Amino acid sequence: MINLRYLTLSLAIASAFSVPAQAQSLVELYDAARGFDASYQSAKAQYEASLYRAEQAKAGLLPSAGLSLGANRSNIGSDVPSIEKTFGSQSATVSASQPLYRPANVATAEQGKKSIEVAKAQLQAADQTLIVSVSQAYFDVLASTDNLTFVQAQKAAVSEQLASAKRNFEVGTSTITDTREAQAKYDLVLAQEIAAENDLRVKKLSLDQVTGKVGAAPKALALPVTIAPVSPDDVNLWVADSEQSHPSIRQAQLGLEVAQLETQKAQAGHKPTLDLVGSYSLTQNNGSASSAADYRTNVASLGLNFNLPLFAGYAIQNRVKETLALEDKARNDLDGAKRGVAQATRSAFFGVESGLGQVKALEAAEASSQSALDATKLGYQVGVRINIDVLNAQSQLYQTKRDLAQARYNVLLGTLKLRQAAGTLGMDDVRKVDDLLVKKAP
Repeated sequence: MINLRYLTLSLAIASAFSVPAQAQSLVELYDAARGFDASYQSAKAQYEASLYRAEQAKAGLLPSAGLSLGANRSNIGSDVPSIEKTFGSQSATVSASQPLYRPANVATAEQGKKSIEVAKAQLQAADQTLIVSVSQAYFDVLASTDNLTFVQAQKAAVSEQLASAKRNFEVGTSTITDTREAQAKYDLVLAQEIAAENDLRVKKLSLDQVTGKVGAAPKALALPVTIAPVSPDDVNLWVADSEQSHPSIRQAQLGLEVAQLETQKAQAGHKPTLDLVGSYSLTQNNGSASSAADYRTNVASLGLNFNLPLFAGYAIQNRVKETLALEDKARNDLDGAKRGVAQATRSAFFGVESGLGQVKALEAAEASSQSALDATKLGYQVGVRINIDVLNAQSQLYQTKRDLAQARYNVLLGTLKLRQAAGTLGMDDVRKVDDLLVKKAP
């Protein structure tokens, strides 16, 4: 007969060894990953670079100025000494220009603004991907820890059942078959324990790699677990939200707008340009070829520069055709992004809905498996059940517990993936998962 107190103690001991004292929450490990993950840091640097690129694009609309300095020295030599002369000059010129009408520069400046929005969308997508990656590694460790805990608990239960079968065989109340069946079960669960320990080590290494921490240890879910249903519960509302907020769609939309601006730049090749220009020049002459007197020259100018392209070998016409084709490409990319996001959102939504149903079914199965085990143990005591029946009932209970724990993790991770698919995943969603974890001891 299995000692229930021994089983309870085994589960408690296994849980104590599987949950480190300094466990971290999902928020803590996510914060650590943000400062470590190369992909996220790359997107962040790209966003900062885009800010400066946008400022560069504005330069074509702003005035420009320059300063030039010059000095020269001349020497005239001749066989006649009176003709030999040396003279020089120094000059300084300040020039400035202000674009008045340059439509291509206006389009370039607008493209710079769009590049900032594209970088924002890329940074948001990288952030959401990081949240899912950390959460996946986090729940993988929890699931692997639970699996090891249940395997160790089953090992303790099978060990007790094996000892009981041996005692019954010695006193002649059972056959050798019961002992051999219990031994086979024990050997099997021992192999499962070895595999579970290795799997846990691998999962912990993966979590360390994502977060950049050594010995990262996630907090377990606080039991009993109450997982909120999907809200809103209409998949069409999720799809509608995704079209407005998903980073991929925003990038594709911005890509189309940039392509349209590129067409405007190409069409501007037919248009004139007008600039306001001015300069001021000062020249100091120390003599000249015809005079030894020093003199200074001041020249100031202000005017307009007008330029009208007449013919460029059909380069402008073909550039316009090229950009129009690229517009069509960007438009098709946008349609493809919308379809892909809608499909991913629907799949994620139905996955979470299915997962919630599995959790409810497994919770009922857990209660049923526990009742079945209790009844089987009672039948074993009165002689209407054999040892293998008890062992099978134990295996079914622990398998159900493991599947239930895994199903809960899948739902929580699926909820995060659903929000990622819809483009709304953020820090608040991570905190909601954190609220379901074990709190720190007071």
